[in-house]
Amino acid sequence: MRIVFMGTPEFALPALAMLADRYNVVGVYTRRDKPAGRGQEVAVSPVKGLALARGLPLYQPGTLRKPEPVAELRALQPDLIVVAAFGLILPQEVLDIPRYGCLNVHASLLPRWRGAAPVAAAILAGDAATGCTIMRMEAGIDTGPILAQKAMPIAPNDTTGSLSRRLAHQGAELLSVTLLRWLAGEVKPQPQDQAQATYAPMVRKEDGLLDWIRPADYLARQVRACQPWPGAYTTWKGQLLKVLRAHALGGATAEAGRVAMGDNGVAVSTGAGLLALDEVQLAGRRPAAIAEFLRGARSFVGSVLGQ
Repeated sequence: MRIVFMGTPEFALPALAMLADRYNVVGVYTRRDKPAGRGQEVAVSPVKGLALARGLPLYQPGTLRKPEPVAELRALQPDLIVVAAFGLILPQEVLDIPRYGCLNVHASLLPRWRGAAPVAAAILAGDAATGCTIMRMEAGIDTGPILAQKAMPIAPNDTTGSLSRRLAHQGAELLSVTLLRWLAGEVKPQPQDQAQATYAPMVRKEDGLLDWIRPADYLARQVRACQPWPGAYTTWKGQLLKVLRAHALGGATAEAGRVAMGDNGVAVSTGAGLLALDEVQLAGRRPAAIAEFLRGARSFVGSVLGQ
């Protein structure tokens, strides 16, 4: 069994590790290296790091829509392609190469949250649960028939980072079990209910901006959904202020964005309820619990954020 794996972020690592332990992985495809961070130093993807550590053949095409990379992939003669958060669209010409098809490990219970950011979307929407889906890929974005699914509850304090890590391991375990049955011809793919589909577009930097007119419940979910990237943020006295941890409170509100001190600590008035700040980070400074932050920002209470 010759398998090609395609993936890029940390989410893909447990699936790649499982495949490398149990199957003949003849190629690992990941996105090209790109500058990252303030210094814009070239960073390799987590999948590339694992592939190099395991001594697996590595490929980093900029696209799979040109004849050269498609011919290179076909020369590997894969029986199966497994994809987990790769980041490039696979054209039909690629999907048709392996005899056992192309399987995708997706971090949602499809057809809910198709697209690039299903974990953040589930948290932001206030879903009680999410999970992983193993599907056979087709030309549409996450529209293919389902081979297996497993649900996972979303904890009240889950962030995109913490939930993604749990889902990554769940997805690898589900892939392991499903793959044995798929190769044995014991799985009948089930078509998705298109009428139930929702879409989770790629998260942008501006998606972290807190709009204090929104309800506190929504803003608390936004803070969690935007961790670790892009981070939820507002402004205070013209400076960027990141909100790293927060939770929603009831109670009367004042002007949206107004900071007040109450029995439950420091909270910001919103369109409905209060958002209690637990941990923040002012531009150029380290993260701080709100009590520590106040010691160096005496005028914070009473100010209006986001002006």
